Amino acid sequence: LDAGRALLYQTARYVDIYKGLEDIERTRKLTDEEKAELKLYQKLASACTPLAKGMNSEYANLNAYDSIQVHGGSGYMLEYACQRLYRDARITSIYEGTTQLQTVAALPHITTGTYSQMLEELEAGEVAAEYESLKARTKAMDAKFNEAIEVVKAANNNEFTDLCCRHLYELAANCVMSQLLLRDATKSPELFDKSMKVYLNLAEAEVAKHYNFVKSVDVEAMESYRKA
Repeated sequence: LDAGRALLYQTARYVDIYKGLEDIERTRKLTDEEKAELKLYQKLASACTPLAKGMNSEYANLNAYDSIQVHGGSGYMLEYACQRLYRDARITSIYEGTTQLQTVAALPHITTGTYSQMLEELEAGEVAAEYESLKARTKAMDAKFNEAIEVVKAANNNEFTDLCCRHLYELAANCVMSQLLLRDATKSPELFDKSMKVYLNLAEAEVAKHYNFVKSVDVEAMESYRKA
């Protein structure tokens, strides 16, 4: 929840800034600096929106599924609220663009380096001394994300790119959310310390899974099989 909210609030911040600049543009001509800011924050909002929508939808499904499991048979019965929450969660990964469409919307930002630039800027931020080891772990995750991108781009194969699209999407999301949560934990450890440490363990495992998939695909064999 905290990781998803961190991403959601960051996305909302980007949207607020560029919408505010658009409102100003209706009353007067923007300066060159303001025009550059408008273009930048439109791009960042466009990049973060599919991450926020897709990942929070998937997390809602995961949490609702776990809630049913924790309640056992009772969670499945109409007398308990979690059965309704489970049904409500399921539609979130379908309406207003399925999670699959969110990955398609995010792909151009993956291949052109929008997320990599975001991560680089987040990495440059200061963290509390006790979080230096966590910062090193997040940077290692970011390095795997960037390496996976280079593997896909170097292959120059559309089918391989399509195959890896969801993996690259989740790599980007886990890396961005880890960096954002680390920033939040530095500012308010009383609220986010535990979430940061728990989520980072999950994110590392997810990053390793998706990175290993991208690295393990034999593109030449895949292409030969397709032609055959």
